[in-house]
Amino acid sequence: MKKIFSIFAVMMCALFLMVGCGASNDKTSDTKTSDGSEPIKVGFLYIGHINDGGFTQAHDKGRLALEENLKGKVETLYQEGVAENTQDVKNSAKIMIDQGASVIFATSFGFMDAIEELSKEYPDVKFIHFSGYKMNDTNFGNYFGAMEEPRYLSGIVAGLKTKSNKIGFVGAFPLPELFISINSFTLGVKSVNPDATVQVVWTNSWYDPAKEKEAADALLAAGCDVLAQHCDTTGPQVAAEEKNAFAIGYNSDSYDSAPKAFMTAPIWNHGVFYTKTVEEILNGTWKPESYYGNIADGYVDLLPLTENAPEEAKAKVDEIKSKMVSGDFKVFTGPIKNQAGEVAVEEGKILNREEIWKIDYLVDGVIGTTK
Repeated sequence: MKKIFSIFAVMMCALFLMVGCGASNDKTSDTKTSDGSEPIKVGFLYIGHINDGGFTQAHDKGRLALEENLKGKVETLYQEGVAENTQDVKNSAKIMIDQGASVIFATSFGFMDAIEELSKEYPDVKFIHFSGYKMNDTNFGNYFGAMEEPRYLSGIVAGLKTKSNKIGFVGAFPLPELFISINSFTLGVKSVNPDATVQVVWTNSWYDPAKEKEAADALLAAGCDVLAQHCDTTGPQVAAEEKNAFAIGYNSDSYDSAPKAFMTAPIWNHGVFYTKTVEEILNGTWKPESYYGNIADGYVDLLPLTENAPEEAKAKVDEIKSKMVSGDFKVFTGPIKNQAGEVAVEEGKILNREEIWKIDYLVDGVIGTTK
């Protein structure tokens, strides 16, 4: 009976996926590449929804860019709302593989362990995981970016905008990824406004519109007049607009969600990595890597400032961004102190990628805990 139920469950999941997870609008499944072969099928696993105005939408824009850049050579599949548990991730990926996908991009941190298992079960399928640290030397890689660069730039905007010198930050989980974001943002704030503080509230969820907005409301009630975020939806920006405050978004352009509050956002250009990777796979040159894109290669960036941003911010942002591109400016350069006033990075020392990802503290100027 259990076996019959299991077969039925997989069949129902397959039916659901065929409705919610499909080929691209280009209908490339009926086309041939220039050498007469079938287009490569590439699957994307999403924790949220493609119209969330944030995290998942940014990844889906990358998927669409991949289709456009490699038109006729690639067909994409995607599944929204994949829960961060092993069985859901594996079921969704397996259905894509059954449909012919030979490449799977898994776009949420919590998918990592399931993807590691799948990479062993399907040695001929290539798996690439966003934000994780696991990989192998055959068919499993990972990718992320130096988000600390646009975070720092957005901190400059926030530091110049605040009048109360109280800036709020809605964070998902107390993890190194978030500590890096909050610290780099705060360093940007303090570079132009030494008197400002950054207050953090954790939602303990990557994607929860209600919790994100509630956290934002609490920060606004505490006197914050500018909000930033490392969470998936536009809830904090909407909350800021409702209270005549201002906001720094994240992931993608969400100006339309809060046009009176939105100033800019650190963003991902995932299409840069997706196109590079699939081209390498098509050319037979791909090898698993731990990719870390930056502003110089276009993988991460800061959106152009809107009319809500302070006038003096653009010149400062442009100055520091040009130094980032040339390699003359590194965000985590000492001296840097932690919340207790202790030296965390000695004067003149520049943290490398490995050292950055070991950050387990919040810097001086941050109000909040690491738990």
